[in-house]
Amino acid sequence: MVVDQLRAQLSDEELDRLFQAFADTTRRDIVRRVTVGEYSVSGLAALYAMSFAAVQKHVAVLERASLVSKEKRGREQIVRANHDGLQRARRLLDEYEVIWRQRADRIADLLAETATTEPDKTQTGTGQTKNTQSNKTEGTTEG
Repeated sequence: MVVDQLRAQLSDEELDRLFQAFADTTRRDIVRRVTVGEYSVSGLAALYAMSFAAVQKHVAVLERASLVSKEKRGREQIVRANHDGLQRARRLLDEYEVIWRQRADRIADLLAETATTEPDKTQTGTGQTKNTQSNKTEGTTEG
């Protein structure tokens, strides 16, 4: 099954690191930026309303999730996309999408099946009301 394939690809810890990395808006933006071109950590820090240390921590989370890599160039730390890690994340999310779509389709099938097998309650309710009213009318005329 697809879930077993997901488990074989990544450990629970790796999955947790990946989803934690994508859980933050700033980290998602950093990934978006470094997929287009490399940035120094100080260059990234200049783009956000936060401290250099905070950006460094975001980059460290992304690096632990294998989404980016850092390279020291002189005094600068250069951040670039880890395309292998991003491809693995994409494949994982694609496989989850398959699972979610299959489940949604199954729910839709169950709802459609339920709708076709259940009697129309509104018609039954109306018929019972009419019978009750005519019984009352009959009872009054007889008595």
